[in-house]
Amino acid sequence: MVTPFDDKGKIFTQVISKKPVEVLIQMGAQTIRGTIHVRPSERVIDEFNHAQGFMAVTDAAIMDANRVVLYECAFLTLNVDQITWIIPVEEILHPKE
Repeated sequence: MVTPFDDKGKIFTQVISKKPVEVLIQMGAQTIRGTIHVRPSERVIDEFNHAQGFMAVTDAAIMDANRVVLYECAFLTLNVDQITWIIPVEEILHPKE
């Protein structure tokens, strides 16, 4: 495979488009609400299975067991071995008010 580059040596790589999916992630005593980015033809579980050790989450809020927000950040990386469960927010059937 040939890697294309310009006359200044800039390397061009393939752009992988992804769609944002808002999720809830359970990690021990904390729940994280944020956005992961999934390839358009794949599901959340597919992105989770592709993750190599860590998963990126954007616009994240880290909450305690009482759903009190402890921290908020624009970018967070999670160790996938520490994730108990993950669910897309749009698939929650009976959201807690």
